[in-house]
Amino acid sequence: MSQQGYVATPPYSQAQAGMGGYSAGFGNPPPQSHYGAYGSPPQGYSAPPTGKVNLLLELTFRGLFYPHAPLSLGQRPMQLPQSPSSSAAPQQFQTSPPPAMGHQPLSPPGQQPSSFGSPPPMATMGSVAAPPMGMSGPPGPGVHQPPLGPQGYPQQPGSPMSGPYGAQMAGPQMAGPQSGAFPGGFPGGPAQMAGPPQKKLDPDSIPGTTQVIEDDQAKRGGQVYVTNIRGQVPPLVTTDFTVQDQGNASPRFMRCTTYSFPSTADLAKQCKVPLAAIIKPFANVPKNETPLYIVNHGEAGPIRCNRCKAYMCPYMQFMEGGRRYQCGFCSCINEVPVQYFQHLDHMGRRMDLYERPELSLGSYEFIATLDYCKNNKPPNPPAYIFMIDVSYNNIKSGLVKLICEELKTLLDRLPKEEGAETSAIKVGFVTYNKILHFYNVKSALAQPQMMVVSDVAEMFVPLLDGFLVNFQESRAVINNLLDQIPDMFAETNESETVFAPVIQAGLEALKAAECSGKLFIFQSSIPTAEAPGKLKNRDDKKLVGTEKEKTLFQPQRGVYEQLTKDCVAQGCCVDLFLFPNQYVDIATMGDVPSHTGGSIYKYSNFQMNGQQFLSDLRRDVEKSIGFDAIMRVRTGTGFRATDFFGAIYMNNTTDVEMAAVDCDKAVTVEFKHDDTLSEETGAVMQCALLYTTIGGQRRLRIHNLSLNCSSQLSELYKSCETDALINFFAKSAYRAMLNQPLKTVREILVNQTAHMLACYRKNCASPSAASQLILPDAMKVFPVYMNSLLKTPTLVGSTELSTDDRAFHRLLVNAMGVEETQVLLYPRLIPLHTMDVSSEAIPAPVRCSEERLSESGIFLLENGLSMFLWLGQACPPDLIQNLFNVPSLGITNVFQPTSLPVLDNAHSRKIHSIISSISQQRATSMKLLIVKQKDRSEMLFRQHLVEDKGLHGGASYMDFLCYVHREIRQLLT
Repeated sequence: MSQQGYVATPPYSQAQAGMGGYSAGFGNPPPQSHYGAYGSPPQGYSAPPTGKVNLLLELTFRGLFYPHAPLSLGQRPMQLPQSPSSSAAPQQFQTSPPPAMGHQPLSPPGQQPSSFGSPPPMATMGSVAAPPMGMSGPPGPGVHQPPLGPQGYPQQPGSPMSGPYGAQMAGPQMAGPQSGAFPGGFPGGPAQMAGPPQKKLDPDSIPGTTQVIEDDQAKRGGQVYVTNIRGQVPPLVTTDFTVQDQGNASPRFMRCTTYSFPSTADLAKQCKVPLAAIIKPFANVPKNETPLYIVNHGEAGPIRCNRCKAYMCPYMQFMEGGRRYQCGFCSCINEVPVQYFQHLDHMGRRMDLYERPELSLGSYEFIATLDYCKNNKPPNPPAYIFMIDVSYNNIKSGLVKLICEELKTLLDRLPKEEGAETSAIKVGFVTYNKILHFYNVKSALAQPQMMVVSDVAEMFVPLLDGFLVNFQESRAVINNLLDQIPDMFAETNESETVFAPVIQAGLEALKAAECSGKLFIFQSSIPTAEAPGKLKNRDDKKLVGTEKEKTLFQPQRGVYEQLTKDCVAQGCCVDLFLFPNQYVDIATMGDVPSHTGGSIYKYSNFQMNGQQFLSDLRRDVEKSIGFDAIMRVRTGTGFRATDFFGAIYMNNTTDVEMAAVDCDKAVTVEFKHDDTLSEETGAVMQCALLYTTIGGQRRLRIHNLSLNCSSQLSELYKSCETDALINFFAKSAYRAMLNQPLKTVREILVNQTAHMLACYRKNCASPSAASQLILPDAMKVFPVYMNSLLKTPTLVGSTELSTDDRAFHRLLVNAMGVEETQVLLYPRLIPLHTMDVSSEAIPAPVRCSEERLSESGIFLLENGLSMFLWLGQACPPDLIQNLFNVPSLGITNVFQPTSLPVLDNAHSRKIHSIISSISQQRATSMKLLIVKQKDRSEMLFRQHLVEDKGLHGGASYMDFLCYVHREIRQLLT
């Protein structure tokens, strides 16, 4: 096997200017690139000589797709092990060993799970009869490695293909001098080819995401996924399954880009598949799964390895009759503390194996001792401070009144410890415009008292006693205050606001109370008042498509940098609710929230989005959360965590700091090789999160995962997870764009896609005609996700998109888990006109393309952020009557574009039930927008049809596949 592979990056050890996020303390970009080719000059591919283009295309169309041939796509190789106890009832610890466990919680070292089965048939697109995949056979005849130039591949400056994703990628609506000869396709794409008209390609002959999702649901849906096998690939995030923890963390907490790591750095470099884990430490666990067990080792604290400090887990091997154990991460031999001693059975396992969560489960919690607390004393319960912008706009729009009314009921629903009568969280209130008003709401007072701080340059909290209070005790005073606030400011003319001093005030209040907490800030305009952190409008559409476009997404430095650092140190998380009518510089205003584990919400038209805002606020206040968190990811020997993406702060290279971490936040971690990995012992990782609970208890949450290692690239490709891969690529590209031109970032993404697929073709697939596009079974829909990522508002680079929207999208994706990026990049398009109203199930989605819409149909589209109800022009009148209580679509003035009436008939009830169950699965509430075919608002809907050409630029899925196929062939010849 060629070790050289497709090297388009300098060697790992060679330092290169990287994709800098924030380095230690937000300074310059990190000194070394942590991600593939980011930082090295873009590699262009030389285009084929023009005389051969027609021939190439003809080959592509003849060999790549046979419109009428059966498509042979490989099956996913993993078979889910059936659990002996398929009931989902929570089990107590004193159970006998489950039969599925075998000798250890994990399969014996080096032994592949028997459920692998035979290798899958190769996924070839359109080939009539695909030969089975050669597991490690030699590459096909005639495949040779071209001599590499200093940067990997020759670059021809004037090549017609350079920058297929440049800003010039015109959408279908653009025609004219800018669009060149191709309306939205690739240069040299089908639109511009001469020759006889081609047969129309059958879109069903190319791999579809909806089919892959449906197949996985049919195969693994409703089953129990037992985590006792190393390197086992979990069901897709879209599949409905139940997890039984037997030694590895649930995929709800950890997912990987591949579950079989290449054993050497050379193999990793050759295949270009990033090695990463997406960790959601606080993920919600469904009611039918066992919640995490809490382990208390008393004053001695959790048992951990003396050398690498890994915590006790199922990968530790006990020896010498139970007196010592060998660490599964660094192999150090440790003494077992006297109080933890237990005899071993005849198989070398501890007798109390199934009574101790830390020896038999993948995830659990330890109660932390005082050594894990600041200043060696137990923390105070956290506080929530509500900070309301009472400037002219917010009073006039009714926003202030709405917030005050909502808080009266919402404060009863503050999160509380399990079993506790009331919440231990304290609450405080601040209103502000150019100056800040603090409120004393001590329970002994008859009326709340206001204290004003007008010197915003030197922020201090004017009262300690009575600012942060228990809601239950001070309920009467607080309700009185919430009634008075809208009236107090009813006559205000003040339109200028401050922002940094507001965060500073909340931070000072938490410092004075010696607790961590969260600030809920409700702001509607850019802070222009004279104060620290004053911002000016720097939105410049002329920068789009230029080298300086990246400056639009870089936050303005200075005050906010220091605020972030101070907030993280105090455990002060910032949640920002924005109600802008114009540019507010989200890149800067969102900087503190996005580095303190906070969330950013944006409601551009508040009048229409009141309900959406209220449901987001309720969920935000109620969701499970931990404060003042530090996360460390430890790995076995041979590899280590090198890079981290998320709503986090890094003060050094190993500790991930989060002022707070909630159930929606995910951290993506990239790994690199230090040495050769052992196929026998596999690769193990442990995520340890130290945090403060809402009741003020310090705890350690541990998640463990073990993967396979292999020297066969086919094993790596067989156990890839497309949804996790695209999460990694999205986050790394969104960070790279802070330091590199968007054109370069887009080119790198395309290069990386071609390299991964070319390496598979060369090293894992059986020889076949060059005109066939061969995709690994586990990655057969990777191209559609990648093409969708390239068309996201953030990366597409169009002057028609607002800078704030693009920056907002960038910050959102940075904190997302795998489920959220999956549906964002491939929205669900659900036909409602053919649904069975008597069934409880949501109808199966169809491919996200205009071709799937029908004039007589009704479709629901959702991507986790937006939801649309699309009505075809020829909708049956009885259906319109059932849904809107009007006889026809023509009666326009009856339509509320954002509300669907609740009517007493089966159709209406069914659609409301579908919308409600989709909304419950999503992290934020989605406003429903009703669009009629051929209306202006339909443009908003169409930009989510990701298999079609992008409205703001970007290729269709079909064109992108042809283009990637051509790149792969070039790499191989």
